[in-house]
Amino acid sequence: MNHFTKLFSTSSQTPLQTAGPMACLLKTRSVLRLSGPDTLKYLQGLLTNDLKPLGQPPQEGGSSSPAATVNAPTVSYRPVYTAMLTAQGRFLFDMFIYRAPRPDERLGGGGDGLGPSPMNEGVEVFADVDGSVLDELLVTLKKYRLRSKVDIDSVAEEFTCWQRFGQSLAQKTSFEDEPDVAGLGTGAGADKAGASSARSDNHGWRWYKDPRLDCLGFRGIFPSNITPPLVEADKETVEENYLLWRLEKGVAEGSLEIPKGEAIPLEYNLAGLNAISFDKGCYVGQELIARTHHRGVIRKRLVPMRFTDDNGNDVDQKVASKSEIIDAASKKKIGTITTDLGSRGMGILRIEEAFKNTSSLTIQGQEDIKVEAIRPEWWPAEWFLDHQQTAAA
Repeated sequence: MNHFTKLFSTSSQTPLQTAGPMACLLKTRSVLRLSGPDTLKYLQGLLTNDLKPLGQPPQEGGSSSPAATVNAPTVSYRPVYTAMLTAQGRFLFDMFIYRAPRPDERLGGGGDGLGPSPMNEGVEVFADVDGSVLDELLVTLKKYRLRSKVDIDSVAEEFTCWQRFGQSLAQKTSFEDEPDVAGLGTGAGADKAGASSARSDNHGWRWYKDPRLDCLGFRGIFPSNITPPLVEADKETVEENYLLWRLEKGVAEGSLEIPKGEAIPLEYNLAGLNAISFDKGCYVGQELIARTHHRGVIRKRLVPMRFTDDNGNDVDQKVASKSEIIDAASKKKIGTITTDLGSRGMGILRIEEAFKNTSSLTIQGQEDIKVEAIRPEWWPAEWFLDHQQTAAA
């Protein structure tokens, strides 16, 4: 496709806020494949989220499984968003784990019935990971493998990651709200495209609701030699628009936006993004996460922000990551910008000061630039109320 929609803007009302469905190829992401008898047990001891659902039979029909069509498997497993930490509980890598559709329920080459059930040892999963740290992640995963019977390979040339987002998609809360997304594999029709779609996608990949937040839309892994369903030339957009979409909602992704070896996962709101299970048992780095969670007070969090001049007009491309945010009156440091694009950004801020008087926030050394901290709509009420109560006490 040669035409892309480019919507990131410097205006206060960004076009993304009213844009319809868009899709983008996530060039910053890569795909790993893990397979073997010990795959889920191995990952369960490494990652922050609970992967047990990927090893259990999904409910057929119901809300946990999208509607079946001739172009998609009868059942499927919802992807799991999760992270890998250092032994000290600091962030290393994030990833989306997909379980490959069950081979005994994969369509045959004719697209008109279930295919054969090839022999398959253990579970095969695919991981959507940050491409900038792919080699390091491979080394780390293999270091922890020890005697586990798990094969780990990069399939970045064979598969690509996509995101489908927009205001209309953000308002949908289930597969049933958009049956075209729920039921389609790689074909865009029912019977007519059955044969070609079954041959082009022997894994039956489809769009899945983003496991982090409904407002982020849909995500999926697809073979690199095909265009995913529902992606039309006039709706494909550049990845910067997806970044802007996340910036406006305060959602970081990858080891560049969530500093590797430094970031505290709860400060980057990974619990609110469904990346952490507090019931699954032990995993690498669990002690700090559990202690911080049960203490109940997170004083700093990742917050979306807008940069303006003294008149309230958006300031474009004048703020750099790692710039410090201060209170103009007291000169006290409130936090640090972690990611920026145009007049939008996000950073780690002290919650009490950030929302006490947002009109007084500015950039250290660039006092002519004002910073507006924005509380995301998806934030749980207790995140904010806890700090109000703490301040009052």
